[in-house]
Amino acid sequence: MLTHYPCRLEAGYALIAPTIQAESCVVTSNKNLFILLPPSEGKAPSGTTSTKFKEADGKFGKSLAKQRAEIISALRIQNGGSQKLLGVSGAHLLRAQQANLALRGAKTLPARERYTGVVWDHLDLASLTSAQQKFANANIIVVSGLLGLVCAGDAVPDYRLKIGASLAPMGKLSTWWRETISLTLNKYCAGAVVIDLLPQEHSAAFVPNEKLLSEYFRIDLATKSGTAGGHDAKAAKGRLARHLVTNHSNPVAALKTFKHPKFKVRVLKKF
Repeated sequence: MLTHYPCRLEAGYALIAPTIQAESCVVTSNKNLFILLPPSEGKAPSGTTSTKFKEADGKFGKSLAKQRAEIISALRIQNGGSQKLLGVSGAHLLRAQQANLALRGAKTLPARERYTGVVWDHLDLASLTSAQQKFANANIIVVSGLLGLVCAGDAVPDYRLKIGASLAPMGKLSTWWRETISLTLNKYCAGAVVIDLLPQEHSAAFVPNEKLLSEYFRIDLATKSGTAGGHDAKAAKGRLARHLVTNHSNPVAALKTFKHPKFKVRVLKKF
């Protein structure tokens, strides 16, 4: 059953999730909410030389360095990736291959600047207050085919690799990443509200654990008639993410107060 806002939040059904043994993670007062977003397919090029990429970089680097290294090595064996793997051709393919072959020691940008798609453009973090940007840097988490998990403020190299792609010898990356991402993310977000704005291919890599998370909402945006939103919904999703950042002290209420002329918030799953 799907729930539409604005409305009263009713008791949701629990997701079936494996029991994950994880040590307690203290959630500080400014970490009452985590927002899950996808990366953009297109990315800003180049970056700064002051922070060069290493697999152990970022909030999740120590937990995910081994898996990141395996993927980087697999991409090198495939010369950066084929047209089929990367989903682009011509000059875009050449740039993607070159970036994928030069990941170790590559120039970086913060994830919030590296990702340039519709969602991120309409999130528009650069126009927020410094306090709101600080919150977003730590509390927006990206689910990535290459990196597994990155926070919006983490240093990210240029790359191209969709989480729905199949990379030998791993196979489909969302499946390959699922156990590690689920363990790491549930532990990191323990005690907090998690609002999942991921598309299906990214959401497939994360199984939320209701024993660890305070509340969980998987959200999409539908037209007023209830149909899927398509490309325009990506822009609305960016505005919703922005609304959640600017109203993060009460995230459940923020879901209900979000307004858009074309789209409404639809709760797909919650507990």
